[in-house]
Amino acid sequence: MDDAMTYRAYEQVYIELLSAAAHLDTVRRVDLDAVEPCATAAMHAVRFAVAILSPAVPTLPPPRFPDDTERLLQLAANWREAALGLGDFTPPRPDLRVVGDTAPPSKKT
Repeated sequence: MDDAMTYRAYEQVYIELLSAAAHLDTVRRVDLDAVEPCATAAMHAVRFAVAILSPAVPTLPPPRFPDDTERLLQLAANWREAALGLGDFTPPRPDLRVVGDTAPPSKKT
């Protein structure tokens, strides 16, 4: 593959990643409390990929979201929590109720 073809391939990937990030941003706003933290983490992961690829396609506009180092480090911590099911990503605990004696009461004669 020559340099021009490689560059066009990077452009296409960059555009697709921007589209995926925008789509995740839209979907995560749906009122689904159980999914939102995971969708947000996925959106930021895709945005991170865009930030990494951005210097390889200087003719395209830079991403319209913050991509500073401190922000990316915070996102990395969020992705760790998502992968390990910690913090906002902790799965809901099952409803464990203590059930008392279920035997029917004895009849007194």
